[in-house]
Amino acid sequence: MAHERFSVGVVVERRPLKSRWVDHVWLPVAVLAGVPEAAPWTLLVEEGGVQRFYAGAYAVDLYRTETAGYRDNLESGAPKLWIAAHATGVTPPLDILVVTADPNEGAAYTEAGDNIVEAVPMPDEVAGVVARFVAEHHVERAFIKRRRDRANPDALALRPAHGKEREP
Repeated sequence: MAHERFSVGVVVERRPLKSRWVDHVWLPVAVLAGVPEAAPWTLLVEEGGVQRFYAGAYAVDLYRTETAGYRDNLESGAPKLWIAAHATGVTPPLDILVVTADPNEGAAYTEAGDNIVEAVPMPDEVAGVVARFVAEHHVERAFIKRRRDRANPDALALRPAHGKEREP
């Protein structure tokens, strides 16, 4: 199989802020291996004004063309999952866009200015699934540096001027 999908539970946190413009922030903080039986947006714990919620089950997709990124993530010593979300301003307060093991995909979601992207620790059970997928599908590809064509310094001199014919 060139593609694999499995589900994880996402935990988000509502943290109070001391700011005159905003009173709290929502952040993804953890991933649970597997999917608990709790309903999405169940309050898990509240301490010192910080609330943690189970946001729901989300799919993690693994693709054979991205195994180099997964491998590098696993070899980092502290593998992560990247969670990209978007604040909705309504209930539920976050729309989870993606949960990925690919650091490059996670970084790509930071390019949109209003996305919330957090790298959270990858549970050991998930790391095992990702490691097995990499072992089955990774093909080392040699890096080939592309060379530019050499420029012809006389090329501009041989072109006619814009809208004019070249004189003999």
